[in-house]
Amino acid sequence: MKNKILAVICACAVLLSMTTCGGDTDPAQIPEQNQTEIQDPETSSSEEKEGSEMRLNIQAGEHLLTATLAQNSSAEALVEMLSEGTVTIQMSDYANMEKVGSLPDSLPGNDEQISTEAGDLILYQGNSFVIYYDTNSWNLTRLGKINDMNQQELKEILGDGDITVELSLPADQRMKAP
Repeated sequence: MKNKILAVICACAVLLSMTTCGGDTDPAQIPEQNQTEIQDPETSSSEEKEGSEMRLNIQAGEHLLTATLAQNSSAEALVEMLSEGTVTIQMSDYANMEKVGSLPDSLPGNDEQISTEAGDLILYQGNSFVIYYDTNSWNLTRLGKINDMNQQELKEILGDGDITVELSLPADQRMKAP
């Protein structure tokens, strides 16, 4: 019993010394790099993600697909292009894995060795917009990813032959675009 009481007294003494030694410090006097902001994990991180994620609408025939754009200069340049209005692209099937078509202007590249999967949006050689519905591994620039679509659904929507798609920004992002 004496050991338990002694342990509690020691713990209280340690806590008391910690609060009195650092308790006089005014938070305004702490340099900014040493201050950490306390965030509500349920709202702050998800709100920041939602607020910073740029989205893209892809009208493919009767289907409106939505995509989340990558965070790179290529995707930013695409958003800038789309802030001027909708871009229509004639797309052709290539190698039974993708649809590819030309953008009206070249975008900056951020090529890296990547493996694609269904729904990846890729910039190839600066001016080719690619929608993957199968896998590939190559030196490419990632523009984004179509949301909530699997390989089979994409194949059905994109079809076997040529397709015309329209790229646009969602209404809530048109005003935010540079």
